[in-house]
Amino acid sequence: MTYASATDGPAIRTKGLVKRFGSFAALNGVDLQVARGEVHGFLGPNGAGKSTTIRVLLGLLRADAGTAELLGGDPWREVVELHRRLAYVPGDVVLWPGLSGGEAIDLLGNLRGGLNHTRRADLIERFELDPTKRGRQYSKGNRQKVAIVAALAADVELLLLDEPTSGLDPLMGAVFQDEIATEKASGRTILLSSHIMSEVQALADRVSIIRQGQIVQTGTLADLRGQTRITIDATLARPPADLRSLTVLHDAQLNEHQRLTATVEPDQVNTAMAELVPHEMSALTVSPASLEDLFLQQYNTDGGPPSAAT
Repeated sequence: MTYASATDGPAIRTKGLVKRFGSFAALNGVDLQVARGEVHGFLGPNGAGKSTTIRVLLGLLRADAGTAELLGGDPWREVVELHRRLAYVPGDVVLWPGLSGGEAIDLLGNLRGGLNHTRRADLIERFELDPTKRGRQYSKGNRQKVAIVAALAADVELLLLDEPTSGLDPLMGAVFQDEIATEKASGRTILLSSHIMSEVQALADRVSIIRQGQIVQTGTLADLRGQTRITIDATLARPPADLRSLTVLHDAQLNEHQRLTATVEPDQVNTAMAELVPHEMSALTVSPASLEDLFLQQYNTDGGPPSAAT
């Protein structure tokens, strides 16, 4: 199948989305946009609003205010039609206890736009899934595999993945990343919510970080890195007597092994190198912020993350 191009408008668009549970505002004005054909990472700890946003997009919850648009339609009013064009994998899959895994995959495929049976067989092999076992016999990891196979083999435009690799071992996690890369190459749109930062960093074209029901950062990893200091780690043969003489470095520290660690603004790296050259560097590492660094930066201020459930 050839999936819709970015010129058809965004696959997901929310504006000012609000959802309250009593006095608690789970969503407090969420503005989220996911282009067609992109893998979009959706990050935030428990309580930030990720799963609530996804449930609104699935038409399982009705927003109290704001708008939500999914594949050009209203997820609340057009839920049946839209569900034939998307596949969803939650973080804790519940299967029909009497159906085999293969039967569950086929049933889910029939509820959607149908299945690619060649893809189905390949995915079952790659994820080492026994499709003859009943739902009641599966471990958590194998239940996740059933849902992942059903989603990736479905003939749909959009994948909504909410902690999809929960319960998978690292080997199967690597297989999942390979398969999402395949989906990405085919132009399928994917919203990926995950606590595994390396997974999102490897797969996502863009990332949105949600905090206390609001999107606080969005963009490519390069965009987000451009707003964050770079880490410098250097071993100096002749360290300065006063670290304050290194004027462009921030948070500079020197240990007993003459190893200097510091941060520097992205546009000041060359100046920092020029300041360090006279001190005879024998080792040097310059590291841009990882996605985990960017995420923690948002949650290590103002008291940290909320503790309520998503």
